[in-house]
Parts: sequence; C-alpha cells; structure tokens
Amino acid sequence: MAQSQAIVTGGARGIGNAIARMLAAQGWSVTMFDRDAAEVAAAAAQAASEGFDMAGRAVDITDRAAVAEAIADIDKLDLIVNNAGIAAELLPFAQLSRADFDRMLRVNVHGSFVVAQEAARRMAGGAIVNIASRGYLGGAGAAHYVASKTAVVAMTRAMAVELRWRKIAVNAVAPGMVETRMIADFTDAMRAQLTALEPSGAALAPRSIASAVAYLASEDGRKLNGQVILVDGGKSLGVEPL
Repeated sequence: MAQSQAIVTGGARGIGNAIARMLAAQGWSVTMFDRDAAEVAAAAAQAASEGFDMAGRAVDITDRAAVAEAIADIDKLDLIVNNAGIAAELLPFAQLSRADFDRMLRVNVHGSFVVAQEAARRMAGGAIVNIASRGYLGGAGAAHYVASKTAVVAMTRAMAVELRWRKIAVNAVAPGMVETRMIADFTDAMRAQLTALEPSGAALAPRSIASAVAYLASEDGRKLNGQVILVDGGKSLGVEPL
C-alpha cells in the first residue's frame, strides 16, 4: 500500500511544524509549505536528521499557480492541513484600514481556499483540516482577524457538504492561546493579561493542536464532517469559576 501523503501549510514553525512532525511520527509522508524558503528548508533538514519523512517547499499560498505546481508534484494526496495564516496588532474597529482587512482575508481565507480547491481536485478521498481560531466566536480589537477565521469556519462547513460525496471529510480546529512566536512577540504586560484569562493559567503547547489535527486525519476522525473542534482549555465556555 502506498504511503499516505499530507501537505501542511505554514509548516516551518509553530503549530504547523508541530502538526507536520506528529503526522510524520504516525507514518505520514509530509510536505511542508511555507513562504520562508530558508526556514522551511531548515525545518525539513532537521526533521530528516531525526528520521522523519518530511519535505519542505517554499510556496506562497495566495499564489494559485505556485500552489497548483507544488501540489502536482505529489503523486497521491490524502490530507491537507490549512494552517498558514497571519494575525496582526490589535486595533479598535474604528482604526482598521481597508489594507489591514484585505491582507487578513487574502492570507487567512483566500489562501486556504486556493490550497483546498487545488488539492481537492486531485484527491480521491481523504481529509482536509482547516485551522481556524477561538477568535471566530468574537473578540475586541481584531475585527479583521475575527472575520477571517469566521469565514474559515463557514467555508469548512460548505466544503464538507459538497466534498462528503467524494469521501473527503472537511473539519476545522480552533485553537485558543498557543505558545508560538506570535505571542512571544507580545509585551510582558500583554502576555500577562492574556495568560490570566486562560483557565489553565498558561498558553497551550502546539502539540495540543497537532493532536486534534492528527485525530481528524485518522480513519476514525474522518467520521466527523463539517465540525469545529475548539482546543482552548475551556475558555470558550465563558463560565466563571465557582
């Protein structure tokens, strides 16, 4: 039987790299897409030195021609993980520019759409997992980010309705606060403020998100379709402790 093939976008670091490594550890052959050529090459070399079947490729997910070319090089495609995305400085709604909004949608929504569409054309069954965010439930200072991740959730459900007839399960994982370079760049005061809101008192490890993705990629996980799994330690419940 041919080895199962997966693509993980934004796979050079953070959540994407944790997902790629967990899938490889479970026997998947993984190709990481990332805009940063040097970083994805380094991630692939590190993985290879540890015995993982992981390749790296520099791809801008908003460039359809580049995405189509990269996907065409993979013989049998079984799994797409749309992890690549951006966040931005928190800004009040009144201060957001059209450029801020357009850039967020171009990467987080259009990029995921392009990768999923090009991949689905070549898949004969399998799974697509989109990385959304707890932010799709709403939040202050990030209307553009919230809008983009809400669109990812809605697109996930629409894709699931159509692609189920081709035996492709489409689900989303919505992480809460995760220990990544993104939050490492926050000020100490901002980190302390955000961490205090977490039920566990700390950000999640990227591995927690990878575990949810790995489940959705499994045979049992593919029985789910059009679902959003919130991995946020329960913060989204919005209930104060007794």
